[in-house]
Amino acid sequence: MAQVDDARVQRANRDFIKGAMLAPMLSREHELALARRWREAADQRALHELVHAYTRLVIGMAGRFRSYGLPLGDLIQEGTVGLLQAAARFEPQRDVRFSTYATWWVRSAMQEFVLRNWSVVRTGTTTAQRTLFFNLRRLRARIERSSGAPLDEAGRRRIADQLGVPLGELEAMECRLAAADLSLSAPTERPDGSAWPDRLADERPTPEAAAMDRLDAGARARWLARALATLSPRERRIVASRRLRDEAATLETLGRELGISKERVRQLETRALAKLRRSMVALAGDARDLFPEA
Repeated sequence: MAQVDDARVQRANRDFIKGAMLAPMLSREHELALARRWREAADQRALHELVHAYTRLVIGMAGRFRSYGLPLGDLIQEGTVGLLQAAARFEPQRDVRFSTYATWWVRSAMQEFVLRNWSVVRTGTTTAQRTLFFNLRRLRARIERSSGAPLDEAGRRRIADQLGVPLGELEAMECRLAAADLSLSAPTERPDGSAWPDRLADERPTPEAAAMDRLDAGARARWLARALATLSPRERRIVASRRLRDEAATLETLGRELGISKERVRQLETRALAKLRRSMVALAGDARDLFPEA
C-alpha cells in the first residue's frame, strides 16, 4: 500500500510541476502592476497570478535541496510559503524584480524546513552551524576533487577560514553529517535480535517503591526518636557516638570522656541497643516492619 501511495504522490508532483512550468512569464510592468494590486487593494487574483508565475522558482530551488533526502512535495510546499511571505513584504516602488526579492525568502523557508526535519536532533541552532550544514559537503567535495585525496587538516582549516567559522565547529559538524539517525527500536546484531531498549534496564526503584521507601524511612525515624527517649542520658550519648555518626567514637575515647573503662562502655552499649530494639518493636507492632530480613 505504501508503494501505491508513493506512486500517487510522485504522479501528483509531476502534474503540479508540469502545470507550474506552463505558467506564462511576467513582464516587469505586469509583475509590478500585480504587486501593487495585491499590496494596495488586497487583490487575491493578483496574488494568485503572481505566485503561480513564480512557482517555477520554488521548483528550481527545491531541486537543489533534494540531496538532503526530504520529499520534493514538502520542499515545494515550504518554498511556496516563503514565496507568499515575499509577496506580503514586497515593495513595488523599489527598483527590483520580484523574483530577485523572493529568492531569499524561498531559500530561507526551505533551509529552515531542512534543518527541522533532516534529523530528530536539532541541527543548525547557531549561524556557524547553519553555514556549515549547507556548505561543508560542497566545499569538501571540491577540495577532494582538486587534491585527489580525502580532506586533511589543512583542507579543514581552509574551509573554516573561507566560511569564517571555528575549526572545532567544523569538525563537530563533519561528525554530525557522517552519522545517520539510528532507531532505538531497530534490531541489534545480537543473536536474539533484541532492540536497544531491551538492553537498557532501569535498575532504580519504581516510583511506587521509592514512595513507600520514603514513607517507611519517615516512620522508622519517628520510632527511633521515641525509643531513644527511653534511654538514660549516658546510654543515649554512647549510642549516638557509636551508632549515629559517620565516624564512630572508639570505646576507649568514650571511656575517657565518661570516666569508665572501655569494657563498661561496651556493656552499656549492648544494653542500650537491646532496649532500643525492644522499644522500636513495641512501637512498630511487627519486627518485620523494622527488619525486613527478620
